[in-house]
Amino acid sequence: MPRLRTVYRCQECGTASPKWVGRCPGCGEWSSLVEEVEEARPATLTAPPNGAGAVADRPVPIADVDAGEWDHRATGVAEVDRVLGGGLVPGSVTLLGGEPGIGKSTLLLQVLAAVAATGRRTLLVTGEESKQQVRLRAERLGALDPTLLLQSETVLPHVVAAIEDTRADLVVVDSIQTVFDPELGSAPGSVAQVRECAAQLVRLAKHRGTTIVLVGHVTKEGALAGPRVLEHVVDTVLSFEGDRHHALRLLRAVKHRFGSTSELGLFEMVDAGLQEVPDPSALFLGDRHAGAPGSAVVPTMEGHRPLLVEVQGLVAPSSLAMPRRSVQGVDGNRVALLLAVLERRCRLSMAGADVYVSAVGGVRVVEPGADLAIALALVSSLADYPLPHDVVACGEIGLAGEVRQVAHTERRLTEAARLGFTRAVVPTSAPDVPGLELMRVPSLDVALDAVGLVKALDSKERG
Repeated sequence: MPRLRTVYRCQECGTASPKWVGRCPGCGEWSSLVEEVEEARPATLTAPPNGAGAVADRPVPIADVDAGEWDHRATGVAEVDRVLGGGLVPGSVTLLGGEPGIGKSTLLLQVLAAVAATGRRTLLVTGEESKQQVRLRAERLGALDPTLLLQSETVLPHVVAAIEDTRADLVVVDSIQTVFDPELGSAPGSVAQVRECAAQLVRLAKHRGTTIVLVGHVTKEGALAGPRVLEHVVDTVLSFEGDRHHALRLLRAVKHRFGSTSELGLFEMVDAGLQEVPDPSALFLGDRHAGAPGSAVVPTMEGHRPLLVEVQGLVAPSSLAMPRRSVQGVDGNRVALLLAVLERRCRLSMAGADVYVSAVGGVRVVEPGADLAIALALVSSLADYPLPHDVVACGEIGLAGEVRQVAHTERRLTEAARLGFTRAVVPTSAPDVPGLELMRVPSLDVALDAVGLVKALDSKERG
C-alpha cells in the first residue's frame, strides 16, 4: 500500500511546504497554500510518462534548429486566427478561459469543425457533457463532420491512449478541471490533479507534435481557476469575454509564445452559434441615439484594429452624503482622475452629484485615449447639452488639464472618417486626415469651448 503524506502547495507557483504558512516561501504570495494528500515517492530521476523523455535531447547549434515545423496553421475561423497570429502551432498547448455559459464550448466546436473540413484529424474530449449533448450542439451549429471524433472521458490514461490511437492533429479537452490521474491521491479538480494532468498533456503535445487546447474554469474574480503554474506550462492563454446580456463576445490573448498579445477577436452570439464580426465599429454604433446629452464617440485601438465605441456619462443630483460613482466598461481610476481635473482645472463642481460612466455594447475601454471623450460626455450631461453628432474625441488628459496625443491617432481618425464622422477633437500634435476637420485643442477647457459646452453651461446657470 502506498504511503501517503500531507503537503501544502502554493496555487500560484506550485511550491510545496510540509506545514501551512501564511506566505508562500517560493513566490511570496499571501494565503495561497492549499492542503494536498499525495503519495510519498523516492527522490529518483525517472523518465517522463508516455515516452516523452525516453531519448535524451542533445544540444545543437541554434542556427541549425528547423523552425518550419512550428509554423502557424489556420483554423478556418478568421477571428481566432487573428488573435493567434495566423492559427494554431503544431505541438503547442493553448488554455482557453471564460465564464460559464459564455460560449467556450461553442467556439471550440466550430473551430474543430473548420479544421476537420480541411482534412486534418480532430478529437474532442468532453468531461462535462455527454456525447448526446455535444451532438445536439453540433447539429445546431452545422458541425456534424464525420472526421470529427468525440470521446466522453475524464481518466487521463484513457485520454492519452485515445490521442495516440487516433493520431489527432488537434485535440480539445473540455475541461482540464474534470480530468484526473488515478495514480494521484487527490480528488479531481484539485491543485495537484490540474497541475499534473496539464503537465502530462503538455509533454505529450511536444513529443507527438499534436496541438492541444484545454478549457479552463474561471473564478468569480475572472481569473483562471487552479494553480498559476497551469498558465506557465502552456504556450498560449486565451480569454473569452462578454456580457451575458449582450450578444458580443471578445477573444483576447493573455499570453502567446508565438506572436503578439495585442490582437482582439470579435464574435456575435446568434441562434446558429458564434458569428464573426467583420465591422465591429458599425455594430457598436448601430443603435446610437444621436443628439442625446452625455454621449460621445471615441476611436480606440485594440491591437492593430481601430474600433469606434460610444461612451456615455450621466451626472445627476444626489441626496447622499457620499454620492455614487459607478462605472461599467471603463477604468474607474481614470474616471476619478477626470472628475478631479474637471473640478480643479475647469471649475466644474460634481462633488454633490451621482456620476455614472458606461461603455456601450459590452466592450471594455480602459486605455487613456478615451479620457477626452469621457470628460466631454460628463460635461455634456451636466450641461444637458448634446455634442454634435458628427464629432469624435480622442486624447489623453493629464493632471494639469492638458490634452495629450495617443498612439495610432491617424489610424483611429481614418476609421472615424470611414464611418461618416466629419469632425474630431484631438490634441494639437495630431496629424491631418483626409475628409476630417480637426479641432486641435491644447487643454480640456479649450475642448469644452470648441464643442459649445462652455456656452451651454453659462446659459444653464443664467437660466
